[in-house]
Amino acid sequence: MESELKQTPLHDRHVALGARMVGFGGWSMPVQYAGIVAEHRGARAAAGLFDVSHMGEFIVEGPGALGLLQHALTNDYASLAVGRARYSLMCAEDGGIIDDLIVSREGEDRYLIVVNAGNIDGDFAWLSSLAGDDVTLTNVSDEWALLAVQGPRSADILAGLLSDGDATAVRALRYYAIHRCPLLGVPVVISRTGYTGDLGFEVFVPADSAVTVWDGLLAGGAAQGLVPVGLGARDTLRLEAGFCLHGHDISPARNPIEANLGRFVKFDKPAFVGRDALAAVSDAGCAERLVGLSVTERGVVRDGCAVVHDGQPVGLVTSGTYSPLLERSIALAYVRADLTEVGTALAVDVRGRALPCMVSALPFYKPGT
Repeated sequence: MESELKQTPLHDRHVALGARMVGFGGWSMPVQYAGIVAEHRGARAAAGLFDVSHMGEFIVEGPGALGLLQHALTNDYASLAVGRARYSLMCAEDGGIIDDLIVSREGEDRYLIVVNAGNIDGDFAWLSSLAGDDVTLTNVSDEWALLAVQGPRSADILAGLLSDGDATAVRALRYYAIHRCPLLGVPVVISRTGYTGDLGFEVFVPADSAVTVWDGLLAGGAAQGLVPVGLGARDTLRLEAGFCLHGHDISPARNPIEANLGRFVKFDKPAFVGRDALAAVSDAGCAERLVGLSVTERGVVRDGCAVVHDGQPVGLVTSGTYSPLLERSIALAYVRADLTEVGTALAVDVRGRALPCMVSALPFYKPGT
């Protein structure tokens, strides 16, 4: 029921903008405003403003904070500098992906973890079960709103609302770096991260100031072409960029090696949960691999469609859509390992029709192409 869904601090703003609201991860979220294709093209051509306040945030602090991250996550955080962030997987003992997340280092023994909306409670319980007495783990999800400004003009839009010094700092931010500053009179954290594959930033805002920052960004970015973007175009944008969605392309039933996320698994660091299982998979090889598929005829593939070769099922689509930029259907799918070479001709069963496609290099889209 809609009344049982959580609402972000910007719910009323979305309704006022005419957004179509849907349930997602336990939250009432805007799926579209002007329309998915228009919002997608607006974000690619100029910039899009996203409300992603449904994401969860945890603070990990104390002398054992780094030890917890090293034990619970697949990536290595020993070298992470203050003011930098790093992506990781959190796996179970069997190597299945509990969640994918981003950790930023805020201080000597203090880290911020951003997790997926539908996994907040489960992730917090899992991390708590691994934490020792020298770590304090706090769920601060309700204290923060998270906005994303994504697209080729995103830096210009933010810089136009910042002081000269902060504007220079934000323009110079490297990928996965963060900067603290006032924005529209509100203390925020600006992170050079995003889910579209384009230039972009995520802005952490105190929840009670979310409306101020949302309104100010929309007004300040209007001349640059900034448009509000809902979950529908967020999904098509991330799929063009080849990014995985937890619960679809990655899940506890899949491991990072078969999901082509092995670069985020560091076997040369101290032991972590799932290490032995993942090492065994890495050594033995995978029966299936996640690949990109480009459809070569008219038609749209969706998650759940079977991938076929010589009339036999050889895989399953986990995410599929029509790409407004590429003007064809694209997908992510797990396919039998011997059929994953780029250029391999396959087909997808769409309601009984074998729709021709081929294995494509990821990402489907790169800025400037």
